[in-house]
Amino acid sequence: MASSGSRSVLFVCLGNICRSPIAEAVFRKLAIDANVVDKWIIDSGATSDWNIGSLPDDRGLACLSNHGIETSHRARQVTKDDFMSFEFILCMDESNLRDLNKKANSVKNYKAKIELLGSYDPQKELIIKDPYYGSDADFERVYEQCVRCCKAFLDANS
Repeated sequence: MASSGSRSVLFVCLGNICRSPIAEAVFRKLAIDANVVDKWIIDSGATSDWNIGSLPDDRGLACLSNHGIETSHRARQVTKDDFMSFEFILCMDESNLRDLNKKANSVKNYKAKIELLGSYDPQKELIIKDPYYGSDADFERVYEQCVRCCKAFLDANS
C-alpha cells in the first residue's frame, strides 16, 4: 500500500463511524495544510464489523463541517493486511488496543506500530472516549483531542 518514501497511518475505533473518521479527516487536513499530504497514506478502520460501508455519524460530520473539514469515508473493518501495509495504527482506547494487539498476533512479522492516539496528546488525555451515546459537545471534545494528538503525531513523524 505505502510506496517508497511514504509514511502511513491507520486510525482505529470500535465502529469507524465516530472517533477514527474524525481523526482521519483531521490528520488529512493537517497534512494538507503542512504540504505533506502526498507523503502520507491515511485511512481509518474499525475493530468491529458493525458499520461496514456506513458514512460517519451525522454528529461527527456536522462537527467536522463546523471546522471546515469534509470527509467521504465509508466504515471498514481492520484487516490482517493492514498490519503489514501501515506503519502506524493509532487507536482510541484500551479496548481497541487489546483487539488490535490480539489480531496483530495472528499476523506473522507484522510491521505496524500499534499505539493509542492519545499517547501523543500534549495535555496527556490518553483515552479518546466514544461520543456515540453522547451529545454534540462530546463530538467537539473528540475533535479537539484529535487535533492536539494528530498535530503532535505529525510533528513527531515528518
